[in-house]
Amino acid sequence: MGNDVVVIVSVVILIGLFSMQHYGTDKVSWLFAPIVFVWFILIGVLGAVNIYTYDRSVLKAFNPIYVYHYFKRGKTSWASLGGIMLSITGTEALFADLSYFPVQAIQIAFTTVVFPCLLLQYTGQAAYIATHKDKVSHSFYFSLPERILWPAFVVATAAAIVSSQATISATYSIIKQALAVGCFPRVKIIHTSKKYLGQIYSPDINWILMVLCIAVTAGFKNQSQIANAYGTAVIMVMLVTTFLMIPIMLLVWRSHWALVVLFTVLSLAVEIPYLTAVMKKIDQGGWVPLVFAAAILLIMYVWHYGTLKRYEFEMHSKVSMAWILGLGPSLGLVRVPGIGLVYTELASGVPHIFSHFITNLPAIHSTLVFVCVKYLPVYTVPLDERFLVKRIGPKNFHMFRCVARYGYKDIHKKDDDFEKMLFSSLLLFIRLESMMEEYSDSDEYSALDQQELIDEARSDARSAADLSYASRDSIVPVRSPNRPGAMSSAQTTTATLGFETVGDEVAFLNSCKDAGVVHILGNTVIRARRDSGPLKKLAIDYLYAFLRKICRENSAIFNVPHESLLNVGQVFYV
Repeated sequence: MGNDVVVIVSVVILIGLFSMQHYGTDKVSWLFAPIVFVWFILIGVLGAVNIYTYDRSVLKAFNPIYVYHYFKRGKTSWASLGGIMLSITGTEALFADLSYFPVQAIQIAFTTVVFPCLLLQYTGQAAYIATHKDKVSHSFYFSLPERILWPAFVVATAAAIVSSQATISATYSIIKQALAVGCFPRVKIIHTSKKYLGQIYSPDINWILMVLCIAVTAGFKNQSQIANAYGTAVIMVMLVTTFLMIPIMLLVWRSHWALVVLFTVLSLAVEIPYLTAVMKKIDQGGWVPLVFAAAILLIMYVWHYGTLKRYEFEMHSKVSMAWILGLGPSLGLVRVPGIGLVYTELASGVPHIFSHFITNLPAIHSTLVFVCVKYLPVYTVPLDERFLVKRIGPKNFHMFRCVARYGYKDIHKKDDDFEKMLFSSLLLFIRLESMMEEYSDSDEYSALDQQELIDEARSDARSAADLSYASRDSIVPVRSPNRPGAMSSAQTTTATLGFETVGDEVAFLNSCKDAGVVHILGNTVIRARRDSGPLKKLAIDYLYAFLRKICRENSAIFNVPHESLLNVGQVFYV
């Protein structure tokens, strides 16, 4: 089969593979393990047969003394490490996507199947090459018996597709986690499985990956250059993983410093020789992953820098709560029926866009909720811990703050009923707040009483909001009524509040919901100041502005209906 034919077949397979990503792997993932298992058993058996058939003396290679003799030859042996590196590239794809398999299963499979079969196959190829020195370039296929050549080719192609799928899925997961910590422009994330949380798909990333893969495959037309590029990427990943393990061992696992030093020294003793050997192949295809990594790093840095500057400006420009409370219950405006959800990145204080909004418009909704969506550095936030609610000012201001917390694996979906869950959490908070105020002066109030109140309030809120079962589990109350901004029971008498009972306030909220819910989002545009340096102007005015233009809007991420969306635009200079 000619090289051009191989390239064409590879491109066709790539197009087909990426085109089917939106279907997900839920329906065909049961085939992955059997295909990979058959592949490893096949190469293991063939390797053992080749050892027995051609040259059993190659087993001497397991003697460490031959490693010493091999490297005594000088630069030639050291340079060959770049080729030896290719023997371990590809194995990391087996465990690249931890969303499909548990860690223990991967460890068992790697030590009992993958590693032994790879050793047998490479040793078998060495035995074949020892007696067929003219067939080094394609020793694997030459060493196969002719009657199983095509079946082995089919299994090899299927195994390559499976490993590629694992790498593609891992890319989606990494991008999703980078999004959660604000280090990557917003892209669309879709769940492809109702059963497995980790099986996701990103259309934007998918097509970019397809174009890049086809460009590399068709551009190089040489397997060795692609292998050099892959080897460079893998050794870089190994080094980054080693250096990231150091703070994890020290800060998370609380390991002894001697164990950390031992791990680092042993890991670098293996990785640095490989790195130095791979560096000699930079001009032979190894430059490709470095260019890609530099481009992605630039995108991530510019996005994070711009987002951080915008957040810092909003923090410094936020309106004090005293100013809002000084406006009185009406906020100096006409309070019209309805609920206004003001989205902000600030977990405290009032965002500057709100003051801009009430300064330029004569009316505001009768109930206001400042919604802050935060991603926490945890895998996932349970639904029963997702929402935290707090009252702003006296009750007759009808203002609340709600923090919706997500882990880096959690995704906003259209079927989440975010608006319904938020409203039900408000009802629960109001009922729980009233109950806890009644019991706050009682000496008999205990943790058991508090839990009973929470259960009772949750039950009442479910009935009031007419929630589905899926939404009920998402209700969370603020556990303590004693918080800044909330008035004590002595200060907030029913006569002052205008509500004789809690039911009156619940009925008021329900009437506001029936009147309509409007989502108010800030469309903040940042620009570099005139006295800024050229690099800052390039990063903010061009690169960051371009990324903001092509990335996904917040309204799409929060699944805000277009007919109930209100954007408040402002220009900030940083």
